[in-house]
Amino acid sequence: MLSMKGSFWAVVATLAAAAGAAHAADDPDTRTLSELRADLDARKTTSVELVEAFTRRIEAIDRNGPQLRSVIAINPDALKQARALDKELQTKGPRGPLHGIPVLLKDNIESADPMPTTAGSLALVNNLTKRDAPIAANLRAAGAIILGKTNLSEWANFRSRSSTSGWSAVGGLTKNPHVLDRTPCGSSAGSGAAVAAGLAPVAVGTETDGSIICPSAMNGIVGLKPTLGLLSGKHIIPIAHSQDTAGPMTTNVKDAALLLAALVGDAPACDPPSAGCAKSDYTKGLVPTALNGKRIGVLRFEPGRNAYITPVYERALDHLKEAGATLIEIEMPDLPGVDAAEDMVLHAEFKADLTAYLAGSPAKIPVRSLEQLIEFNKKTPAELALFGQDTFEKANGMPPLTDAKYMTARADGKRLAGVQGIMKMLAENKLDLIVAPSTGVAPRVDSINGTRSPGSFTSLPAVAGYPHLTVPMGELKGLPLGMSFIGAPWSEDVLLSAGYAFEQRAKARITPKFTPTIETEQKAFAPALPSL
Repeated sequence: MLSMKGSFWAVVATLAAAAGAAHAADDPDTRTLSELRADLDARKTTSVELVEAFTRRIEAIDRNGPQLRSVIAINPDALKQARALDKELQTKGPRGPLHGIPVLLKDNIESADPMPTTAGSLALVNNLTKRDAPIAANLRAAGAIILGKTNLSEWANFRSRSSTSGWSAVGGLTKNPHVLDRTPCGSSAGSGAAVAAGLAPVAVGTETDGSIICPSAMNGIVGLKPTLGLLSGKHIIPIAHSQDTAGPMTTNVKDAALLLAALVGDAPACDPPSAGCAKSDYTKGLVPTALNGKRIGVLRFEPGRNAYITPVYERALDHLKEAGATLIEIEMPDLPGVDAAEDMVLHAEFKADLTAYLAGSPAKIPVRSLEQLIEFNKKTPAELALFGQDTFEKANGMPPLTDAKYMTARADGKRLAGVQGIMKMLAENKLDLIVAPSTGVAPRVDSINGTRSPGSFTSLPAVAGYPHLTVPMGELKGLPLGMSFIGAPWSEDVLLSAGYAFEQRAKARITPKFTPTIETEQKAFAPALPSL
């Protein structure tokens, strides 16, 4: 567990005041990856200084002050890596944009550093594998510094349908840095909150269905779920190989493009191989005119749902039109069976994939199967203090992946979400991409009933395995809102260029103010009650 101490209200007041004023030029939380790169190359700062500055900020904001609890562990080797990369920069020059840049990894992604990979579970606190996931190795090859690991919804939010989003037994409850009693969403809660709060310039999250898009939108940052297969999933604690992927979480679209390229490395994973999967310069199309001439399909929530975001969404759509895009109102096709197919696939694959991961782990851990993990949780009160493990128990009763019902569900899900879903909408309307509200505003944390989603458009691209980008589009009472950009497989460059052009016009990202709550504001609008 992280050590949490310090004066909450004093630091909140200090940080809130600082958020409304001009930050000092050397304050790392205000600088983008590209700006840090320029400062490093100009010798205005060093990687050692960056690691020290971000570590101090984590201590002040994450472990003290508002206690965001977004970072589970700091890499003990980060300074050593920074010194080596500073020396290399002086003698050989930069390897690329990420040379000497600190990066945070979600704590279900293995790295060879002396930090366990826990998925937030007490069962894995000794899961010190001493190996890099391929995406971590690619970051290291690009010169990135693994600064630490981020908190997450335990087991990537796949333990119970009534889970509290952003909570893990190892890291506690991650807070939304904009309004502290609001959810940061999950499962990549720590990555989203940490980047929004300036604890690192960029972070890596993972998604099965919504776990990059939702925390990015609710924390007011950019998040990209790539096409399934672009990035390797090896040595990442799994939910389901049919949908799992890592992806960048950053403050802006250009940084997302740079981080994605580093994660891809010398060549895309492309497993299985695909003709559309090829290494790309994702920054090439990042120009303000990228939306000119584009045909964009517009999805909306059902009438009455999240109606409060409509004015914000309309302003965002106006930005698209002003940038030269043609907007076409479209509706989601009727796809009966896609939810049931996804449910079957996720539960069946979780049982098989997690057991394979645990069985192959070199770490000294007390569980080697899903069945053993269920028993461990029953004997560990801290694990079941807030919610149960009904999802684990359902998955444990699933048939093997050779079962005909599973194979049919997997094929049905891909066909319905992909060919008959996203591809049909694109083709019938001659669209380049689709936009939608990413989700609603962050709800208040509820540790009794669990986190309830205000709705989203994540399922079709998640089940199909297609790319999905979210970019800040505005705010409501200090809570960020995001716009989704959804496209065909391997269209990351199209989505990033569209998101960049939108970002340049909307300029909608807001800086966290660490507001304790916005509920007290409602007192001014409440009618006076008669005296009794």
